[in-house]
Amino acid sequence: MSDEARSVAAWEALFRAQVAIMRRLGADFPNDEISFNEYDVLYTLSRAQGRSLRLRDLNKQVLLTQPSVSRMIDRLAARELVEKLPDPRDARGTVIRLTDAGYAAFYRVAHVHGASIDRVVGDALDADELATLTALCNKLRANLPAS
Repeated sequence: MSDEARSVAAWEALFRAQVAIMRRLGADFPNDEISFNEYDVLYTLSRAQGRSLRLRDLNKQVLLTQPSVSRMIDRLAARELVEKLPDPRDARGTVIRLTDAGYAAFYRVAHVHGASIDRVVGDALDADELATLTALCNKLRANLPAS
């Protein structure tokens, strides 16, 4: 098998596993409080310093398109789960900050979602395999050129 064929086979395996797992996790997701996509935004903000990110930096880190993120931020702000603040370093920019209510909503859902991830991923792989998978995925991401 050529190097290219091995790369394609590995990518197809990774991609198909990711799609199947995301479908399963989506089906199990407790979306009565926040949606799966809202969770992605709140999760990303919860891990940021000061639970805040510039809108353009948030856009780079989530799985949604820029227009979708902007509309979602407006909806989350209306529900007081995030705040939209002027960027103190750039008057043209906006900072999105996770509110205490937003963090509480994220935290409640994260426990249920984490248990689902553990059942789907953790039950399929042992501790060494999980560590290897994490290292390989991080290596793939780190090796991408900056966009």
